[in-house]
Amino acid sequence: MLEALPRIGRRRALLGSAAACAVVGLLLWWLLPIGEASPSGTVTFSTGTPSGVYEKYGTLLRQTIARDMPQLDVRLQNSDGSQENVRRVATGKADFTIAAADAVETYRLQKGPGAGRLRGCARLYDDYVHLVVPRSSAVRSVADLKGLTVAVGPSGSGVRLIAEHVLKAAGLDPHKDITSLSDGIGTMPGLLRQHRIDAFFWSGGLPTGAITDLSQHFPVRLVPIGGDLVANLHAQGGASRYYRAAVMPADAYPEAQQGVSVQTVAVANLLVTRQDMNPDLTDELTRVVIDSRDRIGAQVHAAQLVDLRTAIYTDPLELHEGARRYYRSVKP
Repeated sequence: MLEALPRIGRRRALLGSAAACAVVGLLLWWLLPIGEASPSGTVTFSTGTPSGVYEKYGTLLRQTIARDMPQLDVRLQNSDGSQENVRRVATGKADFTIAAADAVETYRLQKGPGAGRLRGCARLYDDYVHLVVPRSSAVRSVADLKGLTVAVGPSGSGVRLIAEHVLKAAGLDPHKDITSLSDGIGTMPGLLRQHRIDAFFWSGGLPTGAITDLSQHFPVRLVPIGGDLVANLHAQGGASRYYRAAVMPADAYPEAQQGVSVQTVAVANLLVTRQDMNPDLTDELTRVVIDSRDRIGAQVHAAQLVDLRTAIYTDPLELHEGARRYYRSVKP
């Protein structure tokens, strides 16, 4: 066909074909970048108790990963909370998790199996300590719990760890001065409504759905945790240095707080993995976590506090190589 064209026409046709091929090539390079395939395989993510913030955050993160990293299969595992989460990742029973900094440090100080392999990917959001009592309760401080029945969380939970620290800071022996129950957030509200416990501790992001629901159906109050307790916590040393004074905003639980903010204690949550996790996968997963803040935050309010400027501070853990690569790539 080209033979039938005049000489100039053949030249124009060839140039046009070459230009079209170049455009198609550029489009294919843009849409299907060579050497940048999405990470694939299967990873296990240890979350938390049903109805807790960890569990909901993990579920929404898996949905986001399915969209942004379609070749990666993320399997979720419920757990009792931070302490179990840390142990699972350190021993290879899970690949990623969310855990509070005090639980991570406690595991390291105890030299738990695999503790030296733990690495951080991001600082996420803070957990706030809740001490919940019926509105008619005479309890006005942590010290007032003496002689009462209190739910302090399962043995593998972060709430159990921080509740025991707070009780000791108030001068109470958690094994002698109260009757402690190992229930978690799934059963604590029901026990309080049935008057089978006098109070319960919870450590979680704001707001925690189970406490919101409880406050809407049963009159409760949040007991302040502040003042000398924070100084006493820091005096305990060890993992207690990760606790800081905080204020629970008045609108966190409107029915329970009735327009009043509440002093409490907070601790940072970290996205945790192991040293041997694939750097490319960790790089990409860290990116997805940071980029999904607003999307997940629309349903999990605590996720709105994920901030690129502070995410890099994963103390007490060293940053994973892949996470470090991500932060370098987005550095202004």
